[in-house]
Amino acid sequence: MRRTVLVVHVVAAAGWLGLTLGLLALGITASTTGGAAVIEASVRAMKLFADWLLLPLALLTLVSGLVLALGTSWGLARHRWVYTKFWLTLGTTAATAFALRPGVNSAVTAVAAGHPLPDAGEVLFGPIVSLSAYVFMTVISVLKPWGLTRRGRRLRAATTRRPRQAASSSES
Repeated sequence: MRRTVLVVHVVAAAGWLGLTLGLLALGITASTTGGAAVIEASVRAMKLFADWLLLPLALLTLVSGLVLALGTSWGLARHRWVYTKFWLTLGTTAATAFALRPGVNSAVTAVAAGHPLPDAGEVLFGPIVSLSAYVFMTVISVLKPWGLTRRGRRLRAATTRRPRQAASSSES
C-alpha cells in the first residue's frame, strides 16, 4: 500500500511541476508576443490547465503526501524536511486556488474582451513562484536535510529508551 501511495505522490508531484512549467511557458509567450491571437490562445490554454488540471494535481499531491507522512516512519512532524514540504505544499495549493487561478481568469476576461494583457505579472508570477517551490521541495526530498524536529528527537529518545528499560527490568 505504501508503494502505491508513493507512486501516486511522485506522479502527481511530477505532473504538478510539469504543468507549472507549461504554464510558465504559456505565460512567457502571452507576455512577450505582440499578436492578439497568440496572447488569447496562450491565456485560454493557461485557463484550461488551471481550471481542470492544476488544482486536482495539487490536492492529490497534498493528500498523498499527507498519507505518506502519517502512514510511515517519516511522520509529519518528525523530520524538518517533511514538515517543510507539507507547509510549502499547503501554501502552494492555497496560492493556486486563490491567486494563480484568479489571475489567469482575469487575464482571459480582459484579453477576450479585446483589451491587452492587463499585467504580465498575473500570468508569470504564480508559475515562477510555484516552480521555484516545487524544485526546492524536490531537492529536499532527495537530500533530506536538517535532521529531526524537537518532536522527532523526543519520539526517537522514547523508542530507544523502551528497549533498554525492558532489558534492564528483565535482568532484575
